[in-house]
Amino acid sequence: MSDLPALIEADQRTLARFMNQYSFALKEIATRIDILKLDFESTHEYSPIEHVVQRLKSPQSIIRKAHERGCTRDLTAIREKIRDIAGIRISCSFVSDIYRVAGMLMQQEGIEVIEYKDYIEEPKPSGYRSLHMIIEIPVHLSDRVERVYVEVQIRTIAMDFWASLEHKIYYKYHKEVPQRLKDELHETATDIERLDRKMERIHKEMRELKIAEED
Repeated sequence: MSDLPALIEADQRTLARFMNQYSFALKEIATRIDILKLDFESTHEYSPIEHVVQRLKSPQSIIRKAHERGCTRDLTAIREKIRDIAGIRISCSFVSDIYRVAGMLMQQEGIEVIEYKDYIEEPKPSGYRSLHMIIEIPVHLSDRVERVYVEVQIRTIAMDFWASLEHKIYYKYHKEVPQRLKDELHETATDIERLDRKMERIHKEMRELKIAEED
């Protein structure tokens, strides 16, 4: 990060501490999610969370995004304008699990939901489906408490597979994707939506049969 102070108005130590806050926020939210997963598993003999992936933007990536948004180089401005420096993606088996996990997170002490976008109920034109939240979470430092933004994405495994494929295609074609591929992607998104509904229905029937057998 030796050349970054020239691009961001902060010295090395201040910049390193700025980045650490997002790293700590990811650890905090990841721990909370893990506790929710383990507790739900032990209570209900089932986990709505399949796996969790964390992502922290590099200082170089932050600078590029700040430039694109016309943001000043001040860290305070960057903190407010770029709220996805830290990101966490939660993959679930079923659509109902997405809302269940989101609800559990929103009820957590200290977490404030700043932004909530439901791309499942209202998919993007491309067919992209996922639940997005920007949350603010307290990070307890040695001398103060900082509230840090974290982007949370929650989706089914099928949605995640589709999003990964879309990303690879757009990267390969430098965002200039042929219309034929766009149409196929959208068609595949519709197929995945049907698959998600079908799998949910099967899962519900299995649980009802299990309850009936236990009675």
